[in-house]
Amino acid sequence: MRVLGIETSCDETGVALYDSEKGLLSDALYSQVEMHAEYGGVVPELASRDHIRKLLPLIREVLHKADLTMPDVDAIAYTAGPGLIGALMVGASTARALALGLNIPAIGVHHMEGHLLAPMLEDNPPAFPFVALLVSGGHTQLVKVTDIGQYHLLGESLDDAAGEAFDKAAKMLGLDYPGGPLIAKLAVQGDRQRFTFPRPMTDRPGLDFSFSGLKTFTLNTSNAHRDEQGRIDDQTRADIAAAFEEAVVDTLAIKCRRALQQTGLKQLVIAGGVSANQRLREKLADVVQKERAGLFYARPRFCTDNGAMIAYAGCQRLLAGQSSDLTIQAKPRWPMDTLASI
Repeated sequence: MRVLGIETSCDETGVALYDSEKGLLSDALYSQVEMHAEYGGVVPELASRDHIRKLLPLIREVLHKADLTMPDVDAIAYTAGPGLIGALMVGASTARALALGLNIPAIGVHHMEGHLLAPMLEDNPPAFPFVALLVSGGHTQLVKVTDIGQYHLLGESLDDAAGEAFDKAAKMLGLDYPGGPLIAKLAVQGDRQRFTFPRPMTDRPGLDFSFSGLKTFTLNTSNAHRDEQGRIDDQTRADIAAAFEEAVVDTLAIKCRRALQQTGLKQLVIAGGVSANQRLREKLADVVQKERAGLFYARPRFCTDNGAMIAYAGCQRLLAGQSSDLTIQAKPRWPMDTLASI
């Protein structure tokens, strides 16, 4: 089965073609980061308009790369949520129109399920069951994954997600949007020992997260080191970035180790944009070594939003006989534990 995957949940337009027998055939991605950087964050209306401009050209590009045409596509998978409603509608309406015109099935895919299954695109994928750390944009969750659609939430962020905290800390340090990669780049130049930042909620039992206090601590530390003109010297900025990053990844690593211990599972999957953070991967590599477990993640270009993960996730559900009706599905909020199993 050849499945065309469409991802338009936020600020990246992703398209891919996945074959159930041959694997990923082709993919293409357009990022709106430069456009939104001017405003310091995603502008929903601009995101929707840009998806409209880019989606059809990307579909043609992906088909051309695979040396195929639209009649060669057997089904279409699209991100139905969660995400920005306008952006979701672009992908959903396009997918439904194409499916109707070609008389093929279409299926709405949960964005976070796509991220969770992205490591399955690699040569050495994890086997079920496993613990998954989902750190993408507005989501930070620990999930016990028994099979596709069988998800048990172990813990989640009670306020800001890790990705949001990175973006807000970056803004405090005068860095552009998106802040995560820039914080990580600056942290390499910093002294991780100069400042000691808190590791939120690690001194109590449980697997929930909270990063709002860490964000406030970062703001207070930054303000305490500004000169009379309100500037922070370059080395201090780097040191704060390093301390902040270390606090976030330590917190995530501590909770992941607890999750492995509590579930007794020996496989840890990390997925989502923050999973590309090199320091986080290093910390979690230490965790799984101590727990005699395995660590799995997608290649960097499949950590952020992309069409390949949607095509794969949709393909698995389509192969199980699932599909969506003619209704255009777009769900800004969509709890992952409400998904049907396969």
